[in-house]
Amino acid sequence: MKVDLGDLHAFLAVARTKGFREGARASGGSASGLSLAVRRLEAQLDVRLLHRTTRSVVPTEAGQRLLEHLGPALREVESALDVVNGFRDKPAGTLRLNVPMSASRLVLPALVPDFLLAYPDIQLDVIAEDGFVDLLASGCDAGIRYDERLEQDMVAVPIGPRVQRFAAAASPAYLDRCGRPTHPRELLNHACLRGRFASGTVPPWDFERNGESLRVDPVPRMVVRLGTAADLAVDAAIGGAGVVYMFEDWLRPYLDSGKLEPVLADWWPSFSGPFLYYSGRTLLPAPLRAFVDFVRARSGGLATGP
Repeated sequence: MKVDLGDLHAFLAVARTKGFREGARASGGSASGLSLAVRRLEAQLDVRLLHRTTRSVVPTEAGQRLLEHLGPALREVESALDVVNGFRDKPAGTLRLNVPMSASRLVLPALVPDFLLAYPDIQLDVIAEDGFVDLLASGCDAGIRYDERLEQDMVAVPIGPRVQRFAAAASPAYLDRCGRPTHPRELLNHACLRGRFASGTVPPWDFERNGESLRVDPVPRMVVRLGTAADLAVDAAIGGAGVVYMFEDWLRPYLDSGKLEPVLADWWPSFSGPFLYYSGRTLLPAPLRAFVDFVRARSGGLATGP
């Protein structure tokens, strides 16, 4: 059975975004054109692929099975066609990255400007979110994550700082008013501004010193969504509302300016830096190969995985 690749791409765009208008925005097409393409595909396959209501569009069971297999398959086709890109003087095309909010703020700014200048024909599409996704099924070429989140069949390239720390901080005014903790357990008696993962989990605060590790779970004065609303917690801390705990690099500008004061600095825990990761089972599109080489050159060429 011969099926138009454009119709398959249309279905993929609509199914991923759960809407014709949303799919049109993501794909650069029109909602009516996507609707026509999906109806044509359903007619050719003689099966309904999408449940359509006035409020939502969701895949049927058949549509979900097709979606699971179609994304990786189309990526393989695109990668195969991309082989000719290597014969160009400069690689061209779109590089899609899925990264956590922290990486979009703390890792990519040091790399992206120089990369875009070096490769003017590459368009960078960055999706910043803190949920964990299937790269191939989501249509992304690569992602940034920390090693404990990497799947074993992924190639991992160090990117950004190799050692990072979590830091606790509060405004001098708050600490003058409420006291300066000398031990992590004292945070249980302080107003703490905490974060929540997309899953709903509120992670505890970890500390370590001289081989001793300690985890505290203070009652939050305020909870924000990690990544997307982290700056609200920082602003609240600067305003004197309590103690905030997050990446040291995120807080560093405010620590350096004096707006925030370190709390329990000799207890701040360190952890290994992030990795750029991508599937080792597929051909690398030219834009991704260019970015991998660029990152490796910046980080000394280290890599793990197949």
